[in-house]
Amino acid sequence: MARGKLRIHLGAAPGVGKTYAMLSEAHRRVERGTDCVVAFVEHYDRPRTAAMLHGLEEIPRRQLDHRAAVLTEMDVDAVLARSPRVALVDELAHTNVPGSRNAKRWQDVDELLGAGIDVISTVNIQHLESLGDVVESITGVRQHETVPDEFVRRADQIELVDMSPQALRRRMAHGNIYAPDKVDAALSNYFRPGNLTALRELALLWVADRVDEYLKQYRSEHRVSAIWGSRERIVVGLTGGPEGRTLIRRAARLAEKGAGGEVLAVYIAGGDGLTSASPKELAVQRTLVEDLGGTFHHVVGDDVPAALLDFARGANATQIVLGSSRRKAWQYVFGPGVGATVARDSGSDLDVHIVTHEEAAKGRGLPVARGALLGRARIMWGWAVGLAGPPLMTVLLGTVHLGLANDMLLLLTVTVAAALLGGLLPALASAALGSLLLNYFSTEPLHRWTVADPKNIVAIVIFVGVGVSVASVVDLAARRTHQAARLRAESEILSYLAGNVLRGETSLEALLERVRETFGMESAALLERGDHLAPWTCAGRVGAGPPVERPEDADVDVPVGDRLALALTGRVLPAEDRRVLAAFAAQAVVVLDRRRLQEEADQARTLAEGNRIRTALLAAVSHDLRTPLAGIKAAVSSLRSDDVAWSEEDRAELLEGIEDGADRLDHLVGNLLDMSRLQTGTVTLIIRETDLDEVVPMALGGVPAGSVTLDVPETLPMVAVDAGLLERSVANLVENAVKYSPHGTPVLVSASALAGRVEVRVVDRGPGVPDDAKERIFEPFQRYGDAPRGAGVGLGLAVARGFAEAMGGTLDAEDTPGGGLTMVLTVRAAEDRGAARPGLSTGLAPPTAGGRPQEHPAPPERQAS
Repeated sequence: MARGKLRIHLGAAPGVGKTYAMLSEAHRRVERGTDCVVAFVEHYDRPRTAAMLHGLEEIPRRQLDHRAAVLTEMDVDAVLARSPRVALVDELAHTNVPGSRNAKRWQDVDELLGAGIDVISTVNIQHLESLGDVVESITGVRQHETVPDEFVRRADQIELVDMSPQALRRRMAHGNIYAPDKVDAALSNYFRPGNLTALRELALLWVADRVDEYLKQYRSEHRVSAIWGSRERIVVGLTGGPEGRTLIRRAARLAEKGAGGEVLAVYIAGGDGLTSASPKELAVQRTLVEDLGGTFHHVVGDDVPAALLDFARGANATQIVLGSSRRKAWQYVFGPGVGATVARDSGSDLDVHIVTHEEAAKGRGLPVARGALLGRARIMWGWAVGLAGPPLMTVLLGTVHLGLANDMLLLLTVTVAAALLGGLLPALASAALGSLLLNYFSTEPLHRWTVADPKNIVAIVIFVGVGVSVASVVDLAARRTHQAARLRAESEILSYLAGNVLRGETSLEALLERVRETFGMESAALLERGDHLAPWTCAGRVGAGPPVERPEDADVDVPVGDRLALALTGRVLPAEDRRVLAAFAAQAVVVLDRRRLQEEADQARTLAEGNRIRTALLAAVSHDLRTPLAGIKAAVSSLRSDDVAWSEEDRAELLEGIEDGADRLDHLVGNLLDMSRLQTGTVTLIIRETDLDEVVPMALGGVPAGSVTLDVPETLPMVAVDAGLLERSVANLVENAVKYSPHGTPVLVSASALAGRVEVRVVDRGPGVPDDAKERIFEPFQRYGDAPRGAGVGLGLAVARGFAEAMGGTLDAEDTPGGGLTMVLTVRAAEDRGAARPGLSTGLAPPTAGGRPQEHPAPPERQAS
């Protein structure tokens, strides 16, 4: 059976119209006669979306009992039995209720596809698994309902359903997405303009990358070698010289003029992997490219023009940017140069830009750090002169008789020329051949390999000695030049490493990547010696297939001390390269130590933060215990007074007040001591699944009756918190809000669910707090405005934030629309229940029964306090 096809409607946020677009596509297919059913679609009481369900066949949902509630999920068996041509399945990343056929809805969809059923589904960009960290950094919310990227990539069609942030917020304000009483909370949290813009950019870039992957796959399958200019890709050829910055900026300006322009900077190193450019300058240019949104690439190749063109065609580039040659005019006798060669061989599909700069025609001025002392072309010319020069000169001298002395000087000139061009070996060959020719054609007896006059023997020996001496000097000069260039390159690398040590800029992986690129290796790893169970452990690695078990498995290993070793694979390095490699290894150890010190510093910072919270907790005892102590003391003093004859009913009421105050003291002191022990590491935080409607009312016992309106829906997901700490946090927030709220205006305590978290909002209509003071009010001993000293010592909000952060939550202050201050306490929702309830992925829970907030009267037994 052929596998079904998957079509996904991808959106940046809830409410952009994914479900509406999916249902519109279903109606189009039904009109064409396609057998299309609704397997699972959630419309969340949105009128226009609900209206689109009319005329479509719906498969009844499966009902499941979970935590004393009846929940519904897609009935996979029913859909398979119905076997439609197309099935509509909403919310691809949804987590099914425990007891369902599969744990995730995308697994249900995969099963339908395997049965040959085409599926149309929807998903938001924040639910892709690889973007979890990015979305959390943008919105502050960790998405627990995710779908693997690979499953979405395998979709046959991905359609982006897009809407501008402004239009989406207008839809929200008009009540087209959520109920009116949930609009303010949504607009001030998840649906902020910045959040929506960032999520929209993620969605657009993700879809663009998928389109690019499809294009590359098509070109590969159809063997398309020609460059398609569907997207401007500009390759910048770098030499490591100072003109590289000008070229990068010029390429960035060219890329801005095209749709989706991309800049790829590439440096071509020699076949030995060692760079002839300044590593420091290359590092600066790499940073500049990345800051401008491009990428930096390090390629190894002996033929620079060919390597550059191969890279450009492999990346489907449309333009190449090169700088004007820095060679002087006379140097062009050795060849046309890289720019001219690339322009000649680029063909009609690549545009080559030659950019002028201040360094043009000023000479390269860079050391050539290559493995050979003399270039291949120069050595070949030396052998040609050394072998062909003496015979040609002998033939010329045979026509013009100048005497033995002149013949010897002319042949010596040829030997010196061979030495200057090719070094020692061509000069030795030229001297030997020239001496034989002199003996045979120019010394008595002629045309014989003997010498009659001893003086001629001395002359021939001097001739050979001068030739060998000149060749030795040339060879020594070449060696010293090579050593100087190599030492300069090594010193620049060491300077680059020393600068990174001082600035602390290099991560371990970045340093290992630098090692791999510098020496042209396939992989690099830093291994650390462990115990007898695990002799070696990998502290960091880059490349394909690095050695992770022991250094002996690598092609090159450099021990660093007794416990560390730098291991590389790819080729065997010469001994002269190990000095620089040892410097890299030492730098890797420094980076590893710095990373561990940073981790220890982070732990110390966490301990210091815990100490600060613990200090605030201890100082808060006098503040939070004052009210119950005062009530107990007043009741005891009244009972002991002889001036009043108390009736049995009055005495019972006073004793009840004493008992209630003592219970509150016991509960509060127990929570404070538990939190104090938690900060010292002597007690474990008790995180349990708790219902808000059980905890929040308990926190309102100390406020006057009728001063608080409570709106906590019973359908909210359970939260993973410490119930005692949550109760104290809410009690402090409510007490603070009542204190500053106008008389006769109740404080609103509401709760809502949003993408794996639950928010408790304490809203007052008081004077509010300026933006620059919103963080200061959470510091210990801070009282805003002219609050009297009897109003407290200013620890309530500090303690509330400390409790919230201890539970993994947050506490922030926002302005109340229309005036006042809103405290937003965010805690994590319990994963199993939060994921099991349909509708939570929209970010809000339905309202309480009857659709109205419920006013919370103080319990009778607590009114006395």
